[in-house]
Amino acid sequence: MADAAAQAVQAPDPGFTPDPAEAAARPDHADDRSEARQFVIFHVETEMFAVALADVQEIIRIPEVVRVPFSPASLLGLANLRGTVLPVLNLRDVFAFPPVLNDDATRVVVLDQGNPIGLVVDRMANVVTVDPDRIEPTSAIEGSVDTALLTGMIKGDDGRSMVMILDAAQLVSREFSQIAAKVRRAAGQVQAADADSAARAEVEADEDQLVSFEVAGQEYAFPIERVQEIVQLPERLTHVPNAPPHVLGVITLRNRLLPLVSLREMFGLEAKAFTETNKVVVVSLGEGGTLSVGVVMDSVKEVLRVSRSLVEPMPALLSQDGGMDEIQAICRLQEGRRLVSVLSVEKMFDTSALRKLAATEDEGMRAEGRQDGDERQDAADEEQFVVFRLMGEEYGVPIEAVQEIVRVPDELTRIPKAPSFVEGVINLRGVVLPVVDQRRRFNLAEAERNDRQRIMVFTVRGVRTGFIVDSVSEVMRISAKAIGDAPNLSDAQQRLIRRVANLESQKRMVLLLDTMQLLDTQEAAAVRLTTH
Repeated sequence: MADAAAQAVQAPDPGFTPDPAEAAARPDHADDRSEARQFVIFHVETEMFAVALADVQEIIRIPEVVRVPFSPASLLGLANLRGTVLPVLNLRDVFAFPPVLNDDATRVVVLDQGNPIGLVVDRMANVVTVDPDRIEPTSAIEGSVDTALLTGMIKGDDGRSMVMILDAAQLVSREFSQIAAKVRRAAGQVQAADADSAARAEVEADEDQLVSFEVAGQEYAFPIERVQEIVQLPERLTHVPNAPPHVLGVITLRNRLLPLVSLREMFGLEAKAFTETNKVVVVSLGEGGTLSVGVVMDSVKEVLRVSRSLVEPMPALLSQDGGMDEIQAICRLQEGRRLVSVLSVEKMFDTSALRKLAATEDEGMRAEGRQDGDERQDAADEEQFVVFRLMGEEYGVPIEAVQEIVRVPDELTRIPKAPSFVEGVINLRGVVLPVVDQRRRFNLAEAERNDRQRIMVFTVRGVRTGFIVDSVSEVMRISAKAIGDAPNLSDAQQRLIRRVANLESQKRMVLLLDTMQLLDTQEAAAVRLTTH
């Protein structure tokens, strides 16, 4: 077919990067046909397609992808291409060919269309040089392929065989449309955000927000303003000689040293082997929060928003004479059946000792050129997100948007004629809270209820609403350098997922949600009716 359609130059291999200058210098260009064009040829189903060599950035094997809700059916997902977010389209879906399993011959042709975009093809054929008289207009094509995505065809010598030339710009425009819609929405979103912020501030004026966790069966909490992030317990840490027993050592967290302490050992409880449920809660202390320490917990439970009337100061007798001065208050929930001890960061830790501990290991870091000014600059250029999972994919929401995180109750009260994505309502401290199944909202497969699921509570368009997610994994700080605009995959996706955090060193990609867009205006009105 390639011989009939054009003169073959080479067969691309995985990792092939076209070089037009090199191709132009090959012997088969000795006749110097200035109008000849070069194409990369590949197979999809029983058809052969071509794209201009100048548009091809490289050819790679199928990468790991992150699937995106509300994206075109043809989008396989987003991949990490050396630090760049790469949308990957499946050409079989674009042209309505039947699906097949990928194999060793499957490749992704990466096109440069201002931003890279990958096309999944069944297998590569070759690179060809074509004279203008071999290219026919799309009107000459008779077949089942959508000619709107073609610019012409390369005709074979036999007059019957052909290679269809893809219009890359048209393909991208059709599959990823409505970029300009962002501008039209901007003014309305700002007004809605301001209105919601004012309403939320009025409700939250008399509430405290706490991050609760469990140690030896007892529930404790830190005020959320003291919690910088929640991360997984690292596999390795550096032990510090002559440190107190509760000090596990120091770790490096995004180029800064972090002392790590065990709350179990600090409270004189039995030490236990660490498991995957252990979490590190990073808290700030010292004037201006300039010093951080990681506190290892058995597990993190919830983010609570509680009325200040339910938070009582620790009795003076216990705090002074009972050796419990680390506890600053007791939070009484569920009519007193659930007690949460609120810890005082200032009374738990000796800041001067922690600074000396960090300084012991900091000299080596300074020798490598790391300075305090750099660390402060990094902190200023970071954003804080709560990360949760749905069907194995990671999503992030700004921590300030999360009002609380609670467990999913055994039963929710169903509401007749409620929107299909509303699972029901729950009683949250005397307030009726509508609950949305986020899997159903994103058109994902439903999952059976389990202990890892959580309800994340946001105020969306003036409606306080809970969203069920598979799990809440961590609170993390992400450098602004790792955050970029999400590819414009669809109007709905662009409203909801505006940015992507591409954590290349961790081989992770986190889709960052705009919580204001979790419900549109009509959906918010429908959800509001479920509370009346």
